Amino acid sequence: MIEAVGLALSALAGSARIAVAFSGGVDSSVLLDAAVRVAGASRCVALHVHHGLSPHADAWLAHCQAFAQERGVEFDALRVEVPRAGGVSVEAAARDARYRALDAMCAARGIHTLWLAQHADDQAETVLLQLLRGAGLAGLAAMAPEFTAAGACTARVRPLLHVLRAQLEHYASARALHWIDDESNADTRYARNALRHEVTPALAVHFPGFRDALARTAAHAASAQRLLDALARIDMDAVSADEGRALSHDALLALDDDRALNLMRYWMRTLGLTVASSARLSDALRQLREVGAAGDGHRLRVDHAGQALRSYRGLVYWEAGDSSEAADETALAAREISELAWQGESIWRLPQWRGTFVFALEEQGAVEAGSDANDTIPCDVLRRASLSARSRSGGERMRTSDAPGAPSRTLKNLFQERGVPAWKRDVPLLYIGDELLFVPLLGVNRAALPASADADGTRIRIIWREDLLIA
Repeated sequence: MIEAVGLALSALAGSARIAVAFSGGVDSSVLLDAAVRVAGASRCVALHVHHGLSPHADAWLAHCQAFAQERGVEFDALRVEVPRAGGVSVEAAARDARYRALDAMCAARGIHTLWLAQHADDQAETVLLQLLRGAGLAGLAAMAPEFTAAGACTARVRPLLHVLRAQLEHYASARALHWIDDESNADTRYARNALRHEVTPALAVHFPGFRDALARTAAHAASAQRLLDALARIDMDAVSADEGRALSHDALLALDDDRALNLMRYWMRTLGLTVASSARLSDALRQLREVGAAGDGHRLRVDHAGQALRSYRGLVYWEAGDSSEAADETALAAREISELAWQGESIWRLPQWRGTFVFALEEQGAVEAGSDANDTIPCDVLRRASLSARSRSGGERMRTSDAPGAPSRTLKNLFQERGVPAWKRDVPLLYIGDELLFVPLLGVNRAALPASADADGTRIRIIWREDLLIA
C-alpha cells in the first residue's frame, strides 16, 4: 500500500499538492490515510461529492469531514444534482456529475493531480463488464493508471490499480480505520455488484490468477487502442474541416467502413461527446453513404445522446438537439442579455459567447479608398440608444441591401444562402434599442440605419471575433 502510494508520489514535483477523491468507503479511506502517511497532511486535500442519492448522504458527509480533520487534512465538499436524462443510467449520470465536481474543486485550488481509489478488483470487474457488453478496444482498456479528461487541467491518477481489495481491507483493519458501507453496494440488481458478489468469487476458486489475466487484457487493449487513435489522427488531418468540428462528407466516405468508423469514434471523443454504440455508428455511416449517393444530404439526421448528426453542403457535423426537437439551427441555448451604452469603446467582451465585438473606426478617406460603406455604421447611430447582445429566438429578419424596395429576409435563409454551417450560427445578435443592427457573418441590417445618415462623418465597422480555443 505504502509502496504504491509512494511510487505515485515520486512522479510529482516535491511541492505539488494532491487531491484525494474521498467518498468515505474503505478504498478511499485507505488511500487518504496512506497519502497522509507518505506525503504529509499539508500536501493533501480530501474532496467529497454529495450526490443526495442516499438518505444517508448527509451522515456520510459528516463522517468524511471528521475523518479528514482527524488527520489534519484540508476538506471540501460539493453538493450536486444527478440529472435523470433519458438513455443514461443513474450510475453513469452520477459518475459524470462526480467527476465534474471533483475537477471544479481541484481547479479552484490550482491542484493538478486527483487521486482515485480504484483497485485491481475494480479493474477486473470493469474488463468483465465490458466483455459482457461486447465493448470494443477502448472499453476493454478499462481504467487507465493516469488520465486527463478533454478540457480538464487535472490529471486523474489511480495509485492503487495494482492493489487487491483484500490488501486494502487488511490495511484498514491494521490501522483501525472506520469507513462507510454504502447500502447500494449490496444490491445485485446492479451489474457490477452481481459480478462482485456472485461471479468473481467463483472465478477466484477455479482461476486464481484471473485478476492479473484481465489486467493484461486491459493493457493489450489500451496498446491496440493507441494505435487506432494514431491512425484516426492521420485520417483527421485529411478529412476534418473547420478545426475538427466537421468532417468532409466525400473524404469520410472514401475510407473503408472499418477506418471510417474508427475515425468517427475518435472524432466524437475529441468533441467531448459520448461515443455511440457500434450499431448506431454503423447505421449512421450507412445513411451517410446512401444520402451521398442520392445527393440528398440535408435529409440526414441521426440522433444520439442529445445530439444530431447532420450533413450540409459537403460537411458532416453534430448539432445540439434530438428527435423530439425541430431540426432547426435556431434551437440554441438562450443567454443572458448584455447591454452597453456605447461611448466610443473599441471592444465589447462577451464571455458568455466566448468572443468580442470590435468597433473599428473608418474615416471618410478609408471608405472612398475602396471599403464598402454599406458595412459601416455612423457613430451617431451607435449613440442613439443602448446596444444589447441577444440570443436568436427564431424568426428574426434583416435587410442587407439599400436597393429601393429590397425586402427583409430571415436570418435562417440568409445563413443558408451564404453556406454558414449550423454550428457557426450561435452568434450574438447586436441590437440598437429594440431594433436589430448587426449579425456576425451576415453584416449590418440596413433597415436599422436612417436614410439621412451622414456619409461623410466618422463611421464604425463592427467585427465579431471568437475567442481562440486552446486544446
